[in-house]
Amino acid sequence: MENQLMFGQDNQNRIHAVESSFGRSGKPLLEPGRVLIGEGRLMKMSRRGPQPKAFFLFNDVLVYGSIILNGRWHKKQKIIPLEDSQIEDLEDGVTMRNQWLIRTPCKSFYVAASSSEEKRAWIEHIEDCRSSLLRSGSCRPGAHFANTWIPDRASAVCMRCSGRFTVTQRRHHCRKCGFVVCGACSKKRAVIQHIHPTKWLRVCTMCHSSLSAPEAPPEGPRGPQRGSVEKIGSDEDDVDGLSEEEEAEEQMEDHDPSKWSNFQMDTWSTYVYFKPEHTGPRVDTD
Repeated sequence: MENQLMFGQDNQNRIHAVESSFGRSGKPLLEPGRVLIGEGRLMKMSRRGPQPKAFFLFNDVLVYGSIILNGRWHKKQKIIPLEDSQIEDLEDGVTMRNQWLIRTPCKSFYVAASSSEEKRAWIEHIEDCRSSLLRSGSCRPGAHFANTWIPDRASAVCMRCSGRFTVTQRRHHCRKCGFVVCGACSKKRAVIQHIHPTKWLRVCTMCHSSLSAPEAPPEGPRGPQRGSVEKIGSDEDDVDGLSEEEEAEEQMEDHDPSKWSNFQMDTWSTYVYFKPEHTGPRVDTD
C-alpha cells in the first residue's frame, strides 16, 4: 500500500512536470486514472527532414511535441488517443534503422528510436496500453486512419494526369489517398471527417468524385475559397485559416524514410519507463 501511494504521488508529479513543460500553449494532462508510462525522444520524419521530438506515453494517450531549450521546454503539443492509433513495425533499411509507423485518423507518420531495444520497448508498451484500454470496454478502436503521403521523390509526374513536374508545376499531396499530384489535379476541396470534421482539405479529382461533398467550399470571411481557380504552388500554400501551430503540422510530412541518415546522436535521450513493476524497458536477452 505504501509503495502504491508513493508511486501515485510520483506519477502525479511527473505528469505535472510534463504538463508544465508545454507552458500555456499545452492542454492539461493531469486526469484521474492517468499514468505516465514512459518518456523519451524519437526522430519523427517531417517535410524538413528528421526532427527530434519529445514523446510521452500515458496509459490512454501518446503526447509529443517539439523540443526547445535543450529539452527543458516543449511546444506544439499533440495528443493521440491510443484507441485511435495503430502501430506498424518496419524492417531496418540501408539508411534507416529502428523505425516504425504510427497511424492515426488525422495523419500517419514515421518515427525512429536510437536502438532496437528502445524501439521494442516503445512498441510493446504502446500496444500493451492500447490493448488494456480496449479490453476495459471504455473505448472503441478507430475505424479510419489517414494514408501516409507518397514521397515527393517517388514520382517525377503527376500520379493522376501524368503531367511532368517543373519549377512552376509544383507537387501537391491529396489528403485522402496521399498521391503526389499537380495543382490542376488537386483544385478540389473536401471535408474528410476522420482528418478534420469541418476543414476543407486538398483532394485529387478522383478522390473528390468518390466523396459526398459539394463542388467547392462555401465563401467565408477570407473571401472565395480556391475551388475552380488556383495558383500552382506547393503544399505550404494550403493552410487557409490555420493557427501557426496547425500550419506547421498541415505542411505535413514527406514520409520518405530513405532520407533518414546521419542522425545527430547527441539529440537522443534514453527511453525512461516508469511502470512500477519494472525499472526499465523490457529487453530480450536471448
